[in-house]
Amino acid sequence: MSSSHHTQLRNGNILKQLHHNSKLLVLPNIWDPLGASLLERMGYAAVATASASIAFSNGYPDGEKIPFTDLLTILRRIVKQVKIPVTADIESGYAKNNHTLSENIKKLIDIGIAGINIEDSSHDDDSLTPVKLQCEKINLIKNTALSTGTPLFINARTDVYLKAGHLSEKEKLDDAIRRGKAYKDAGADGFYPIFLKTKDEMELIIKAVALPVNILLLPGIPDFETLQKSGVARVSLGPGFLKTAINAMRNTAEKLLLYEGMDEVKENPVSTAYLNDLINNK
Repeated sequence: MSSSHHTQLRNGNILKQLHHNSKLLVLPNIWDPLGASLLERMGYAAVATASASIAFSNGYPDGEKIPFTDLLTILRRIVKQVKIPVTADIESGYAKNNHTLSENIKKLIDIGIAGINIEDSSHDDDSLTPVKLQCEKINLIKNTALSTGTPLFINARTDVYLKAGHLSEKEKLDDAIRRGKAYKDAGADGFYPIFLKTKDEMELIIKAVALPVNILLLPGIPDFETLQKSGVARVSLGPGFLKTAINAMRNTAEKLLLYEGMDEVKENPVSTAYLNDLINNK
């Protein structure tokens, strides 16, 4: 077994264990090697990317507009920067057919990705993918990973709460549970009902689907303690971490326009030496 494959196996298993150790996994999604290195240095056990953050920071709108080859290059740099597992948001797979999807998964595994987010809506018309078709995609991803001997963690995202506005709240819950169960049977390792906010529905989904459930940190969701007690396995920020960074930059830039804020810049505890140290991974 090569050292790279050994690392892949280790990181894949670590990522899976992090979803099953009864401790809430919080992932402030990053978009570059520096952010990944920062989180690793701070003690995070894994890092996750956000598709929107990578797209925005590279001059593209979200929605698979950044070329997949560019995404691979960025992900490769992130993986090489850290020793901890990296899970990547690949939206709906950057593929119009199953052959391309399988090839894309092989490329992600080849660069060392330990897990993925895969969503069940179309970027062409915002429609939800039929359950059967999404299950075929998840099963294909699982079998592709198994064929390489890699325990790729598949976090199956459903966009029911995001894009099924015509459904009642009860119908959304029922459809989310139906999809979660089907995705589990197809090979998913985790379930991500994005934009789910209420504690009661979270608990119903967790019990019914019986997979680690990922919640997006949004206004209106319960606090960390309540999420932990409810059985939520993972909380991610999506583009929230990028928004936090841009907000801090915007606030400083507004002051500088008025010839203010000089001391904030001069007294910033983040030094060039610190950034160099992060990137050198010492």
